[in-house]
Order: sequence, then C-alpha cells, then structure tokens
Amino acid sequence: MSDPQLLERLEQGILWLTLNRPESRNALTPEMISQLREILEKAAVDPAVRVVVLGGAGKGFCAGGDVKAMADRGDPGPMEQRVTELRQSMESARLLHEMPKPTIAMARGAVAGAGLSLALACDFLIVSDRLKLTSAFVNVGLSGDFGSTYFLTHRLGHRARELALLSPLLDAAEAERLGLVNRVVADAELENVTADLAARLAAGPGLTQGHIKANLNAAEQGATLAQLLDQEAWRHIRCSLTEDHQEAASAFVEKRTPQFRNR
Repeated sequence: MSDPQLLERLEQGILWLTLNRPESRNALTPEMISQLREILEKAAVDPAVRVVVLGGAGKGFCAGGDVKAMADRGDPGPMEQRVTELRQSMESARLLHEMPKPTIAMARGAVAGAGLSLALACDFLIVSDRLKLTSAFVNVGLSGDFGSTYFLTHRLGHRARELALLSPLLDAAEAERLGLVNRVVADAELENVTADLAARLAAGPGLTQGHIKANLNAAEQGATLAQLLDQEAWRHIRCSLTEDHQEAASAFVEKRTPQFRNR
C-alpha cells in the first residue's frame, strides 16, 4: 500500500497537515488537493481545531502542480467541466485565508506555483533559510491559480507583476526583504519555531481571533472605512460579551496570564 499523500494529526488544538510526496517535492495531485479541501472544510468548523499548520514532507514545501502528470494526461474533457473542477479545488486557498482560525505555512526548500499560493494564503509564512521561492506559472505556460494573483498583489503591490511575469527564483533573505514571508529561521529550527508560534496562537481567544481575521479580510477586499467601522463596532461588542474577554480583563487587573476557553 502506498503512503498517504496528505498526513494529518491533531495535537493540543493544533492541526498539523503535511503534503506527503517528498519524491516529487510534494507536487500536488488531484487526490491530494481534494483531501486538503475536505480536511480544511471540517477544520474550519471543528471546535477542537484552534490553529492549522501546513507543511511539506522531506526537503521541500510544494513545487506546485504535478507538471509531469499534466504532460502525460489524455483527453482532459470539456473546458467547462475542467474550470468547475479547478475552481472547486482552489477552495483550499480560500479556506486557509478566510477560516476563523489562525493558519500557518511552514516551508523549506521549493515553494512554487500553487504551492506558493497555498503558502501565501496562510496568515503566517515561516520559512527555512534554505527556501527557494518562485511563482513558476509562466515557466509552464499557465496564468496562475489557487489565488496567486490575489495574494501576490496584496503582498507586493506593483512588484507582483515582476514575480508573475518573470518568475525570478528568490532565496529566503530576498523573500523576507520583499515582505513575502513573516520570518526566516535556521533550517534546523523551523519545526520548533513554528510549533512555538502555533502553541501561542492556540492558547489565544479563538472567537476573537476569528473576528480579527474577518475584519482584516474585509479591509483587504476593499471595504470602505465606514463599512469597516460598522463591522468593527459589531465584532467589538460581540467579543466584549464573551467569557474570554471577561477572563482577559480580570487577568489584566490581577497581573496574570489569561486562560482563554474560546467562548
């Protein structure tokens, strides 16, 4: 029996997801993409999941789609069907970006194509100093998917055109300088640093984190100031009614660390 293409484990509120095709730098297959979407759909509404961490097995995060399989396929079927299927598969990027829980991409080695899109979809991108990052789509005659256009534009502004149209190969230092990644760490420390960040987020007020993400996403997606003020007012009052807010206020007065219960 072949190894599963996507590994998952839940530990202390942290859902660890690992793309598991190290022999192909974790290139995405239809099976892997389908599994990822299904797992993320469940994680988004599972109260046991506080944080999601996406990583890759072996020496790379994800080299994007399986180009070899693309070249070998026969009749791909009607265009409308292919568009529908691809759009459904790309929901994984939206879920990572919009689910009401913090998401972290933990990356070393190759990060390219749809792999880059998934990494940028996460709230945090923690990378090894051995990172090699590129958009890659133009190199295989494709325009981009899994939200690459959205995420590159929002992270880089006009510099997104350079990465999309020229696909330069960036190392960790350059990716950090451009603002594509949140933190660069020594390769040997990648798992430990990511685990510490995930644990810190998992210990936080989950409902509040979800409202913060919703506010940030609304701003990112072009809400007006008046619209954002309306949303901030509603979410602020909603959070003020939670036990977590009461606990945080008490902890502040008592000069202790709050113990959030996500309610």
